[in-house]
Amino acid sequence: MTRLNRDAIMAKNSNFHKAKRAKKDEFYTQLYDIENELRHYRAHFRDKVVYCNCDDPRVSNFFHYFAYNFRLLRLKKLITACYKNQQMDMFSQNDAERAIWLEYTGTENETAIPDVEDIGVRHLQGDGDFRSAECIELLKQADIVVTNPPFSLFRDYVAQLIEYDKKFIIIGNKGAISYREIFSLIMEGKLWVGNTSMGRDLLFDVPADYAEYLVQNKKEGSSYKIVDGVVKGRSPSIWFTNLDHKKRHEEMRLWKRYTPEEYPKYDNYDAIEVSKTNDIPMDWDGAMGVPISFLDKYNPEQFDLLGKDTQFVDKLGKFYINGKRKYERLVIRNKCLQT
Repeated sequence: MTRLNRDAIMAKNSNFHKAKRAKKDEFYTQLYDIENELRHYRAHFRDKVVYCNCDDPRVSNFFHYFAYNFRLLRLKKLITACYKNQQMDMFSQNDAERAIWLEYTGTENETAIPDVEDIGVRHLQGDGDFRSAECIELLKQADIVVTNPPFSLFRDYVAQLIEYDKKFIIIGNKGAISYREIFSLIMEGKLWVGNTSMGRDLLFDVPADYAEYLVQNKKEGSSYKIVDGVVKGRSPSIWFTNLDHKKRHEEMRLWKRYTPEEYPKYDNYDAIEVSKTNDIPMDWDGAMGVPISFLDKYNPEQFDLLGKDTQFVDKLGKFYINGKRKYERLVIRNKCLQT
C-alpha cells in the first residue's frame, strides 16, 4: 500500500469516527426521564431564569417541559439555544440554516400552552456553539442551566458552568465520573449525582440514519433498544447537578459487620474491599474501597469521600487482592465512626 493510499484511508476513517461522534451527540432526552428527574427540584425553579443551551426546540423535550410547565414551576424566564439549528416550521417558513435562540416569559391564554406569538425568536450571528461569545451572554442571564450537552464536549461544558458560577442539572456519560476534572468537582462538593438511580437505563431518541446504523452495527440491549417499534439509543448516562435534593441527605442503613474473611485488605493499599455498596460494614472505621455506584447513595454527612483508586496507587492505578486487579474503586470512610 502506498503512503498516499494509506493517508487517504486514515483520513476517511478519521472522518467516519468524527461523524459517529457527532451522531452520538444527537441523543435527545425522553420527556419521561426529564419529568422523573426534575420533579425533585421544583422549589429551586421559582422566579428563576432557566437556560437550555443545547436544545433544538423542534425536538427538545427540555424546551417542551419548561414551556408547558412554566406556570407550575413559577419560572421567571425560559431561554433556549442550539447549535446550527434550521429555523422551526412553527415560527418560519424559511429553510435557511441559521442558529436561533428563543425567549419565553409565559402566556396569558387560558390553557397556559405557549403559541408562536408568546415566544420570542431571535437569530444568532454565529453557529450557536455554547462556547461562543453571544451564547455566553445568554448564559450570564441564567440562574439554572438544564440540558443534555454534547458528551464529546462534557469537560468543556462543565468547566464553563463552574467558571460562570451557574446552578445546573445536566446529563452526562457515567464514565465522566472518572474524568480528573469532574471527579475533582465531586471531591470538592461542587457537583454530585442527581436523583435518578445510576443503575437505571436512560434511553434517547436518535436521528433516523443513526438509528439505522445502530441496528445494522450494534447489539440490541447494549447500544440500543426497540420500544414500541422505535429504535432508542442506549447510553450509560446519569444526571449531574449542583442543586441540592432530598436523596443526597438520606442516611444509608448499614447492617453488616466487619469480618476479615468477607472484607479482605488490598495488596497495595491499606483499605478493605467492599464489592457492593449495600454491604458497607457498620462497624469499620477505616478506609474502604467501594464501587463507583456508591455515588448514587453518597451522603456527605455520613461518609467522607477520600478519593479514587488512581490517587493512591501507581501500578495501573488499581487496587489488587491476592494479585488480582479490582475494578475501579472509590475510597471512603464512615464519618460517624471518627473520633
